[in-house]
Amino acid sequence: MDLIPQILFVIVLILGIGYFTKNVKKLRRNISLGKDVDVSDNKSQRWKNMALIALGQTKMVRRPISGILHVIVYIGFIIINIEVLEIIVDGIFGTHRIGLEILPESIYGFLIGVFEILAVLVFVSVILFWLRRNTLKIKRFWSKEMTSWPKNDANYILYFEMVLMGLFLIMNATDPVLQEANTGNIFSQFIAPWFSDFPESTVHLIERSAWWLHIIGILIFLNYLYFSKHLHILLAFPNTYFGRLKPQGQFNNLASVTKEVKMMMDPNADPFATPAEGPEDDVPEKFGASDVQDLSSLQLLNAYTCTECGRCTSECPANQTGKKLSPRKIMMDTRDRLEEVGKNIDANDGEFKPDGKQLLDDYISREELWACTSCNACVEACPVSIDPLSIIMEMRRYLVMEQSAAPMELNNMMSNIENNGAPWPYNQMDRLNWKNE
Repeated sequence: MDLIPQILFVIVLILGIGYFTKNVKKLRRNISLGKDVDVSDNKSQRWKNMALIALGQTKMVRRPISGILHVIVYIGFIIINIEVLEIIVDGIFGTHRIGLEILPESIYGFLIGVFEILAVLVFVSVILFWLRRNTLKIKRFWSKEMTSWPKNDANYILYFEMVLMGLFLIMNATDPVLQEANTGNIFSQFIAPWFSDFPESTVHLIERSAWWLHIIGILIFLNYLYFSKHLHILLAFPNTYFGRLKPQGQFNNLASVTKEVKMMMDPNADPFATPAEGPEDDVPEKFGASDVQDLSSLQLLNAYTCTECGRCTSECPANQTGKKLSPRKIMMDTRDRLEEVGKNIDANDGEFKPDGKQLLDDYISREELWACTSCNACVEACPVSIDPLSIIMEMRRYLVMEQSAAPMELNNMMSNIENNGAPWPYNQMDRLNWKNE
């Protein structure tokens, strides 16, 4: 009978980690639906970016209030969960506070003390985050794309964190082993008197309940991440590592188009010559992107990493002037469509069956795409190196090169360049007439 708690713990642990592993495999599968992209260059710079941006939170603190609160929650939550290692060992082997047995009391007390300080700081920071989001109603949290699920998702995470921190402190406060050792119980010693009038059996029941709820809550939180914008907790690291290193504003060129342009500009080239056979000379199946499978795996990783914080949209000049474009919505729509494609594959034994829908028009409108000024403000503002502009430009490329569906102003300009060698509707012989005026 004494083994029943350990058996139950192992079952819960296996179920929690197993479901998380299943979702991670699904996540990798969905991201791999995108086209391969070479990101093997400049490894030292990539490691530096990951250390500074993902770990160091350097772009978060550009807005000091939210940035500092985020750093507290991020560091606190990560460090506090180190104690999960002790909980797992205790749960599997039936021990209690194994750390007190294998570590010097002073070191163990120091660790628990740090955990309790951070737990209180996280609890306070989360309350402030909730007030900012729900009472102050900051504009970027209430944009039209922030429908019921995005709003609720953010609050669910805040509630999760408050409950987990509260359970941690209650677990410590009702644990006689820790309180009698009187080491590290910096805050829990003040909570312990709340339970002093309770029978010993009741206090033990509260401690065990808090212990179980804490570890189960962490496993639930871990598995909730896949369905939440807080997946960035895990993906911010690879996303910043694989992030863009080229100067802002430098766009990629299609190899097939570049080759044709070079041949047109080469006076010695024979336009009627048969091109050499080879994979590098293949014409791409599609120019640009109309659906998620046309995007790169890095762009799909960007979509899953989006924190929905709205910093990109709040900096977007098109959005500020009332245009329909919201870079945050671009990323949210890409993720939603990718999830829809993933579910389609799951429902059809690993194969995608055309569903008559695509990212373009069904999720992202042409009006949104052409409202973009390509200024890169959204890219610069993102705290985890997401690049909404690259998706916009790929979809624009599809509209222009596959559908000839550019706005009239662009079509006129391109016609003028083709006919007059300049974007203006003047004959080349008349270009300098202005100097005579």
